[in-house]
Amino acid sequence: MTDQTLGAYNIEDLRIIAQRRVPKGIFEFVDRGSEDEIALRNNRAAFERIKLNPRPLVDVSKRNQAIDLFGQRQAMPIAIAPCGTAGLMWYQGELELARAAAAAKIPFTLATGSMTAMERIAEEAPGQLWFQLYMWPDRAMSHKLVARARDAGFEALVVTVDGVVSGNREYNLRNGFTVPFTYSRRNIVDVMRHPRWMVGVLGRYTLGGGLPRYENYPAELKNRITAAPMGKGMMRNDSLTWDDLKVLRRIWPKTLIVKGIMNAAAAVKAADCGADAVVVSNHGGRNLDSTTAPIDVLPQVAEAVGHRLTVLMDSGVRRGSDVVKALALGARAVLIGRPMLYGTAVGGEAGAARAIGIFRDEIDRTMAHLGYCTVKEIDCDCLAAPVEKPDPAIARRVANG
Repeated sequence: MTDQTLGAYNIEDLRIIAQRRVPKGIFEFVDRGSEDEIALRNNRAAFERIKLNPRPLVDVSKRNQAIDLFGQRQAMPIAIAPCGTAGLMWYQGELELARAAAAAKIPFTLATGSMTAMERIAEEAPGQLWFQLYMWPDRAMSHKLVARARDAGFEALVVTVDGVVSGNREYNLRNGFTVPFTYSRRNIVDVMRHPRWMVGVLGRYTLGGGLPRYENYPAELKNRITAAPMGKGMMRNDSLTWDDLKVLRRIWPKTLIVKGIMNAAAAVKAADCGADAVVVSNHGGRNLDSTTAPIDVLPQVAEAVGHRLTVLMDSGVRRGSDVVKALALGARAVLIGRPMLYGTAVGGEAGAARAIGIFRDEIDRTMAHLGYCTVKEIDCDCLAAPVEKPDPAIARRVANG
């Protein structure tokens, strides 16, 4: 009988197994933050500071995690965050992760820099599909990509606004790991020390026609991942403005989500530009170091714009109790990134499903202890020391500019 736990009983177990199976350069690219990793550590510390207040003697025998999000019913209050390196954690990892999300009836977000074409994801892993967009310097190319996502049937566009330049991740250079991938003595030795990954991932790509490419890039930019040094293949745009978001609102007819909002004023501007949702996020501590933890600014954002659009959050989430804390502080749902990559590295679709299952069990257990039967009931009353709500007068001044 197959062990469906894969030997992992929490997300940290998956992380440890993934660390053993994946070359160090790739694992650290996924796992670590930027510069001194202050933001990375603070994301976790902020969750750990928040304590919960259990309510006994409440009938919770009919617990249900299902929520309505953007007019659709989904089974849990989580979604898969954009994870552009899933295809390096496992052979065709984006497809494996998308299949796990579809089976779990939760949204899957495909990244611009993914190694599987959006059309293939839509055909082979139909479910609630979102597409994450990095705007390129050539706006016309980006707008063509948006049209392609629309035609493929993706239901939401997730525009990342906190990645105008790449984060300063010095360990990538020390490990000899770059995206696009370049060969060095260091990373060749690293790969040789991980024969399972070398055969099961790198070998399968090689036998299938060579190393993967950025399959969602236009033909003239669809470089293989060995084509150029770091920064040349993953194009960024440092001239983005709110006007670009207004244009996207005009050309994208479905749900528009703005990811990378870290204060109430920016959330208000996103709402003014016609966004349907914002993701309170510091990119998992991977871009600007020393940023505030998203869970700490979530209440202010929810107070300022929660009545106008849907508030989501990500960064630092490792337990189901973290999800419940975010819901209590104003999030409608939570995006999960690194934990899903750990699971994918351990077992492809089965590993991703295990990560989702861990969150499902932990959310359910936390809700039971807190005396909640539905996600809709969760509010800040479950916090042992409730986070002080923002002054409504201040929130109104922010909303009014």
